[in-house]
Amino acid sequence: MPAGSAPTAPAPAAPAVPAPGTQAATPADTVLQASAEADKAGFAQWLTTFRQEALQAGIRPATVAAALDNAEWLPRVIELDRSQPEFTRTPWAYLDSAVSDARIQRGRAVLAEQRGALDAASARYGVPAEVIAAIWGMESNYGSNFGSFRTVDALATLAYEGRRRDWARGELLAALRIIDQGDIAADRMIGSWAGAMGHTQFLPSVFLGYAVDADGDGHRDIWGSVPDVAASTANFLARMGWQPGQPWGVEVRLPQGFDYERAELAVRHPSTQWAAEGVQSIDGQPLPALDGASILVPAGVRGPAFLVGPNFRVLLRYNNSTNYALGVGLLARQFTGGPGVTAPWPRDLQPLTRTQTRDLQNALNARGFAAGTADGVMGPATRAGLRRYQQSIGQVADGYPTLELLQRLQAP
Repeated sequence: MPAGSAPTAPAPAAPAVPAPGTQAATPADTVLQASAEADKAGFAQWLTTFRQEALQAGIRPATVAAALDNAEWLPRVIELDRSQPEFTRTPWAYLDSAVSDARIQRGRAVLAEQRGALDAASARYGVPAEVIAAIWGMESNYGSNFGSFRTVDALATLAYEGRRRDWARGELLAALRIIDQGDIAADRMIGSWAGAMGHTQFLPSVFLGYAVDADGDGHRDIWGSVPDVAASTANFLARMGWQPGQPWGVEVRLPQGFDYERAELAVRHPSTQWAAEGVQSIDGQPLPALDGASILVPAGVRGPAFLVGPNFRVLLRYNNSTNYALGVGLLARQFTGGPGVTAPWPRDLQPLTRTQTRDLQNALNARGFAAGTADGVMGPATRAGLRRYQQSIGQVADGYPTLELLQRLQAP
């Protein structure tokens, strides 16, 4: 090379070109792939341990093999378990969907088509056929959508890596007992990502305790036998304390000056006492005879009010949501031509997001109106704290969260 000249650098190697139709892997892709492979390996190891636990619990080896040999790790189940919607639904938005005209009409058709099975379950357990059908409609839209996840796979995934591992492990063991007893084959045990199964979405432990073989074929089949579905659902409600002949509740008109601090399910009085205080049925009829009745105002002072009794609380045992229990009750009532909700909903009010609800809780706590843990969920403690704040500013203390209240709380 000539003196004084810099050495020539070698030409850089040409970058690798992905094959047509493929895309070069990024570092993030590599990390995700490694994580997925680690999850699969960890899941397989966990299954090996769980197999021994199932055998020690008395599950037959053939059942363990049939259920777990092809068990799959389902990342989608973990995604669903971890997801929490930021936007909450108002009671009216929930009920618009849950008690839609289409669901009412379909429910009436189902009642006619399955009258024998529904009436038999009603006669045996004292639960109205309309209530059984309403739960069926709420849980799976009358069997059109009870989930597409293999229950064993969903519960095994949750037991390995979910938020409630011990609960899921117990439910998985219950699922294996169901298979071991011959009620259903493992590949037919289908349900939701959370392990709820069949037409009316029983968890395996609930199935073991309350499912019924109503058609006499030797199997409790909540996937394919309408008599079994109807009887199992009614049996659960009856065992939870359903009171035959009592309504779940009635829409009411509250008197002027009503103390909304008493509008809680924990506050219970005979309906005669509520009537003596001026609570009236919305249609002018006498209040039904209910012991332990409560006032419910799901949208606060501006929305409808309901007097609900013991059977409403039984519906909450099926799904611990007042919106759900209202949906079942209103759906059942409208199957037979009864009214929906008469009083208007305050549809101009926007729901708070979970983040905004946490902000509300933090603001209440900061101002000395104890609202409990700031978890983004409106529970009794938060409603109590909000009522105390409303009283302090001269508002009706209904405990219903609004954007206007949040903004006032956050103002300097």
